[in-house]
Amino acid sequence: MATQTVEAPAARARADAPARTSTGRRRQNLEPYLFLAPYAILFGAFVALPAVLGLWISLHNWDQFLADKPWVGLNNYLDLVRPGSAQAGPFWQSMLATGKFMVFSVPLLLTLPLAVALLLNRRFAGRNVFRALYFAPYVLGVVVVSVLWRFLLDPGVGLVNAISKQLGFAGDTPWITGLPWVWVSLVGITVWWTLGFNAAIYLAGLQDVSRELYDAAEVDGANPWHKFRHVTMPGLRPVMLLVVVNTVLASANMFGQSFLITQGAPGNETRTAIMYIAQEGFYRFHLGSAAAMSYVLSLFLMALSVLIFWMFRRGQEDAR
Repeated sequence: MATQTVEAPAARARADAPARTSTGRRRQNLEPYLFLAPYAILFGAFVALPAVLGLWISLHNWDQFLADKPWVGLNNYLDLVRPGSAQAGPFWQSMLATGKFMVFSVPLLLTLPLAVALLLNRRFAGRNVFRALYFAPYVLGVVVVSVLWRFLLDPGVGLVNAISKQLGFAGDTPWITGLPWVWVSLVGITVWWTLGFNAAIYLAGLQDVSRELYDAAEVDGANPWHKFRHVTMPGLRPVMLLVVVNTVLASANMFGQSFLITQGAPGNETRTAIMYIAQEGFYRFHLGSAAAMSYVLSLFLMALSVLIFWMFRRGQEDAR
């Protein structure tokens, strides 16, 4: 009787063990999804759902103030390539303006922050102060930056022209009203504003490059250029990819500077694609056409991103 009394609880424990194990495994399987749930909900609500809704809107003649929103199929897309349409000329002119801004700004935003990061990675007195000074403009909003520089660069009452006149230089430069000065202004302001962000990313990457590699290169007789080319740049490759993609996408989506500083002047020379899409959708209430333009721009940026990834991967394979 005693033996049976002892064995009964043990038998029940062995019988309950598979059930507990199965329950524990289910909980472990659910945990990753529970952690991902908040992001998935936000992504679905603010990215996936708007993307699907935007695609649906692009297939209609959509005016949010009218009850009737007729189906037009691909006509909004075809109007962007159809000669003589009301949208084709202005849209591709805005795409050209966006391309110009990217060509002028992206190389500067890749090279100047790298030079600043290399300088700030050295040891010298007051290094943290300079790091803060370079990063400080980035904490300002686009409205603050644009209003500040519009006042400084105003051809009539701006401080830049006033100071230039006092120094004996031309004091009537049309910084925000005439070519090519509008591009100089927009690119210069953007570089000043966002340089610190890229420099901070580069600086973080530089600190991950092993010091032993520099010591080994120095033992082999490498000069500073060889160290930069064969140690620094390979070590920065993942960071460089992040910086290039982010900078290209940010430059392609430039809106606030052009809208607040130049208003697209002179004429529509500095009216970027995002600015024109906003005008088409929210000023003229042609949301279907604006949505189609947004998807065309997105396809261009996706193709450009794929090209950048391919180039970096090709360069990595060649380096091996």
